[in-house]
Amino acid sequence: MKAVLRWLGAALLALACAACGPGGPKFEGSDVTGVGFGRDFKLVDHNGKSRTLADFRGKAVVLFFGYTQCPDACPTTMAELAAVMRELGADADRVQVLFVTVDPERDTPELLSQYVPAFNPTFLGLRGDAQATADAAKEFKILYQKQPGPTPGTYSMDHSAGTFIFDPQGRLRVYVSYGQSPQVFAHDIRELLRSAS
Repeated sequence: MKAVLRWLGAALLALACAACGPGGPKFEGSDVTGVGFGRDFKLVDHNGKSRTLADFRGKAVVLFFGYTQCPDACPTTMAELAAVMRELGADADRVQVLFVTVDPERDTPELLSQYVPAFNPTFLGLRGDAQATADAAKEFKILYQKQPGPTPGTYSMDHSAGTFIFDPQGRLRVYVSYGQSPQVFAHDIRELLRSAS
């Protein structure tokens, strides 16, 4: 009986390892491969061009929702992504970072065109009207809500602060929680680029 149990345990372990796939990517962020959300978006970049995920096919895409007047999570994440691009070296040419505003009321194309590329010239800011913003947030399960300030124009936005990473085929693969290091991003992006080569 013990021999049968040992054999069964070994067989299950072999099956589990086989399911991982030989040489498949091993992420440091959360592996969300195959989830039924985060499939696409329809927004406009800060240059006025309509954008969907298909526009960036062939590149790993890093997608973050935030707003330009965010005091902490947004500039921190964007600065980390700029550091990641430097760390990736030549591979950075195969990566597109997208910043989606949850505050289209204040984040005009002009403001996004100053804010987003200030972190890295290749970064793109995306926006939509209130409905397009809500649709994109719903597709990515992003929560956001306006919090009143002392005057009507000084409100803040509570929002989800994680980052999504797509492989070069346009499939959502990784979710990186706020506060993880740039090394997590760099590692997982390299894994996606390596597996796409």
